[in-house]
Formats: sequence, C-alpha cells, structure tokens
Amino acid sequence: MPVNILTINLLFSTFIFWIAARTYVIQRLPRLRPRAVLIPILLLHSFRHLGLMFLEPGATYAGIPQEFARPAAMGDFLAALLAMAAIPAVFRYSRISRLLILIFNVAGTVDLIAAITLATIHEAAAYMGPAYWIPALWVPALLVTHYIIFIVLWKYPPDRGPRGSVFNW
Repeated sequence: MPVNILTINLLFSTFIFWIAARTYVIQRLPRLRPRAVLIPILLLHSFRHLGLMFLEPGATYAGIPQEFARPAAMGDFLAALLAMAAIPAVFRYSRISRLLILIFNVAGTVDLIAAITLATIHEAAAYMGPAYWIPALWVPALLVTHYIIFIVLWKYPPDRGPRGSVFNW
C-alpha cells in the first residue's frame, strides 16, 4: 500500500499544534478568562469559508471527488457561520453564548472528522492541488483549537459579565 503523504502531514502538523497548545495555551487556561481564549479561536474559525476552495476549479485539480469536496466545503462554511454567530454573543456577555459555542464546536469538530474520513475513503489527496495546505496545515490547527474549546467549556464555569451578572460566555 502506498504511503499517503497527506495523512503524514496531517498527523505531524496536528502533533506540532498540540505541543504548541500544551506549551502556550492549555497550561495558562486557569489564569485566563474564557472570553480571552474563545474570541481569538472563534475569529480563526471564521476563516473556514476558505474550505469553499474545494469547489473552485484551479484551487483543486480536475477530478476531485465530489463526495469529499461538497461536504467538506459546505461543512467548513457552516462552521465559519457558526463561529461568526458566536462572536457577538461572547462580546456582549449574552446568556446564549455558551450554547452557541457548544453548537459551533460540536458541528465544527464533526465536520473536520467527516472531511478527513471522506478524503481518505475517496482518495482525494491526489486532487487537492493548491488547496493541499488546507488539510496539511489548516485542519490540524482547527482540530487543536476545537480541543481547547472543549477544555474551556468543561473545565471552567460560566464567567461573570459586567456588573457581576452571570452569563454563559
């Protein structure tokens, strides 16, 4: 069986991002307000509209399996919209912000796992072309930041907003 270089890139990049997260973010979480961690991550995930590149001729090679490309592109776009919807809620200390973040994080994580699975099943790596950087570099960063959000959601209680009112982030 031939070696799948994309899988190697994905695994190594995920490991490197995980080391960086453990070194620079996760150990500092107890000293940071959840909002200070979540806003930058949500902004990062707002760029997931870039997954639409899988539908663009020229960004991928002709013949990219549509069984991978369409779900990956639409899933990324949905994740970007959910991340953007959560940002103002977190900024405003809205009571629904924690729920919005949870919905975004579950949907975004499931999308990435599904895209990786579909890319593998349909052997999409050979057709990635210029969009190769998305699964080789971008997806690992997104996976690790989803992991950080799950830690924040489960380990840290709701924050206190302005005038001491409890909000859900």
